[in-house]
Amino acid sequence: MISLVVQIERVVDDHFPVWVGCVLTDADGVRHEFVEKEPVISTGERMSGSHYPHPGHIGCVIEEEWVDELGRSLVRVSTEKPWSIESVAGKTKFTVFKEQIFPG
Repeated sequence: MISLVVQIERVVDDHFPVWVGCVLTDADGVRHEFVEKEPVISTGERMSGSHYPHPGHIGCVIEEEWVDELGRSLVRVSTEKPWSIESVAGKTKFTVFKEQIFPG
Protein backbone atom coordinates (compact mmCIF):
# COMPACT_ATOMS: atom_id res chain seq x y z
CA MET A 1 0.00 0.00 0.00
CA ILE A 2 1.21 3.50 -0.82
CA SER A 3 1.68 5.79 2.17
CA LEU A 4 2.85 9.23 3.21
CA VAL A 5 5.89 9.45 5.45
CA VAL A 6 5.08 11.42 8.63
CA GLN A 7 6.92 12.24 11.83
CA ILE A 8 5.36 10.80 15.00
CA GLU A 9 6.06 13.38 17.69
CA ARG A 10 4.20 12.35 20.83
CA VAL A 11 1.72 10.09 22.57
CA VAL A 12 -1.66 11.80 22.89
CA ASP A 13 -3.45 9.03 24.83
CA ASP A 14 -1.58 6.04 26.28
CA HIS A 15 -4.68 3.90 26.88
CA PHE A 16 -5.56 1.08 24.50
CA PRO A 17 -5.44 1.76 21.65
CA VAL A 18 -2.59 4.27 21.94
CA TRP A 19 -3.19 7.53 20.06
CA VAL A 20 -0.21 9.49 18.74
CA GLY A 21 0.31 12.95 17.30
CA CYS A 22 2.20 13.20 14.05
CA VAL A 23 3.13 15.86 11.51
CA LEU A 24 3.39 16.07 7.74
CA THR A 25 5.23 19.02 6.19
CA ASP A 26 3.94 19.54 2.65
CA ALA A 27 5.82 20.81 -0.42
CA ASP A 28 5.04 24.42 0.52
CA GLY A 29 6.52 23.97 4.01
CA VAL A 30 3.10 23.92 5.74
CA ARG A 31 2.82 21.64 8.78
CA HIS A 32 -0.26 19.43 8.97
CA GLU A 33 -0.99 17.72 12.28
CA PHE A 34 -2.74 14.38 12.70
CA VAL A 35 -3.92 12.45 15.76
CA GLU A 36 -4.41 8.78 14.99
CA LYS A 37 -4.25 5.30 16.49
CA GLU A 38 -0.67 4.12 16.75
CA PRO A 39 -1.19 0.80 14.89
CA VAL A 40 -2.61 2.69 11.88
CA ILE A 41 0.50 4.85 11.33
CA SER A 42 3.23 2.92 13.10
CA THR A 43 6.12 1.37 11.22
CA GLY A 44 5.85 -1.66 13.49
CA GLU A 45 7.47 -0.64 16.78
CA ARG A 46 5.46 0.30 19.84
CA MET A 47 6.05 4.01 20.39
CA SER A 48 4.71 4.76 23.86
CA GLY A 49 7.48 5.22 26.40
CA SER A 50 9.94 5.80 23.57
CA HIS A 51 11.92 8.85 22.64
CA TYR A 52 10.52 10.97 19.84
CA PRO A 53 10.33 11.69 16.95
CA HIS A 54 9.75 8.41 15.07
CA PRO A 55 8.91 7.88 11.41
CA GLY A 56 5.40 6.75 10.59
CA HIS A 57 3.20 6.19 7.55
CA ILE A 58 -0.34 7.28 6.66
CA GLY A 59 -2.07 5.27 3.94
CA CYS A 60 -3.02 7.33 0.89
CA VAL A 61 -3.84 7.27 -2.82
CA ILE A 62 -2.02 9.27 -5.47
CA GLU A 63 -4.28 11.65 -7.38
CA GLU A 64 -1.72 13.42 -9.58
CA GLU A 65 2.03 13.56 -10.24
CA TRP A 66 3.99 16.30 -12.01
CA VAL A 67 7.29 18.16 -12.19
CA ASP A 68 7.02 21.86 -11.35
CA GLU A 69 8.86 24.77 -12.99
CA LEU A 70 11.75 24.32 -10.52
CA GLY A 71 12.20 20.68 -11.58
CA ARG A 72 10.76 19.26 -8.34
CA SER A 73 8.76 16.02 -8.52
CA LEU A 74 5.44 16.66 -6.78
CA VAL A 75 2.54 14.39 -5.90
CA ARG A 76 -1.01 15.24 -4.82
CA VAL A 77 -2.34 12.58 -2.47
CA SER A 78 -5.55 11.91 -0.60
CA THR A 79 -5.62 10.29 2.84
CA GLU A 80 -9.38 9.77 2.57
CA LYS A 81 -8.67 6.26 1.31
CA PRO A 82 -7.94 3.67 2.51
CA TRP A 83 -8.74 4.62 6.15
CA SER A 84 -10.46 8.05 6.12
CA ILE A 85 -7.60 9.81 7.89
CA GLU A 86 -7.75 13.59 8.06
CA SER A 87 -5.58 16.27 9.63
CA VAL A 88 -6.78 17.99 12.80
CA ALA A 89 -7.88 20.82 10.47
CA GLY A 90 -10.03 18.37 8.48
CA LYS A 91 -7.80 18.18 5.37
CA THR A 92 -7.39 14.98 3.36
CA LYS A 93 -5.56 16.26 0.24
CA PHE A 94 -1.90 17.26 0.29
CA THR A 95 0.79 18.18 -2.22
CA VAL A 96 4.12 16.66 -1.22
CA PHE A 97 7.50 15.85 -2.72
CA LYS A 98 7.65 12.45 -4.40
CA GLU A 99 10.33 11.45 -1.86
CA GLN A 100 7.66 11.72 0.88
CA ILE A 101 5.74 8.79 -0.62
CA PHE A 102 6.53 5.28 0.62
CA PRO A 103 5.74 2.73 -2.09
CA GLY A 104 4.67 0.03 0.36
